[in-house]
Amino acid sequence: MHDERRMRFEGLFRSHADAVRGYALRRSDPHEADDIVAETFLIAWRRFDDIPVNAGPWLLGVARRVLSNRRRSALRIVSLSDRLADRERIKPSIATDDTDLRLTVEAALERLPEKEREALRLLAWEGLSTAESAVVLGCTRATLAVRVHRARRRLADVIDGHAARTEATERGSWGITETAEER
Repeated sequence: MHDERRMRFEGLFRSHADAVRGYALRRSDPHEADDIVAETFLIAWRRFDDIPVNAGPWLLGVARRVLSNRRRSALRIVSLSDRLADRERIKPSIATDDTDLRLTVEAALERLPEKEREALRLLAWEGLSTAESAVVLGCTRATLAVRVHRARRRLADVIDGHAARTEATERGSWGITETAEER
């Protein structure tokens, strides 16, 4: 019985470890990815009887929670360090108007609420279906659809704003705008 369980688990690992590692690599530092995979499959081993037939989304959901726990832990460490050092935490700068579209979109993604950002990542980066993404996030398809709609709308607003700024900059660089002397 134990050998059969071990063989089934090894098959599960062979089938899904690369997907879980890819998921972790896109959301963490590369040196952490293997630890996230290991912790995900440790949890899978402990809850082996709870794993559904379609294990991929379930495993990504576990990896998502592992990442979330690691982020919270890291934030607690930073917070404690900041209090001990009695200094204000410096926040990373947000992309400026003159950054290219890619940086603008990346900055916009970072400003999205975590749930919306994760919904887009699961669909676009992981290639999961709506149903599978909903399983990973632990929500209904309808809730996922609302998150994706809101995220797309926010990203479209950012991209439209970037396009308008780029157009204005190009007009200015071609001498189309009036200078104070020309008026």
